[in-house]
Amino acid sequence: MKDKNKIQKIPFILIGFFLALWMIGLAVGEPTRVLEQAKSICLSCIGIG
Repeated sequence: MKDKNKIQKIPFILIGFFLALWMIGLAVGEPTRVLEQAKSICLSCIGIG
């Protein structure tokens, strides 16, 4: 029984961990940085930037 309960808790622990990382990333402005870099790379690829 103990193994079954432990297996059922692991997905929730992982989801909580990844949600925490996601919130930290949002707090430090990571999405804006990623989009700025993507725009820069795309413009340089087509020869504008």
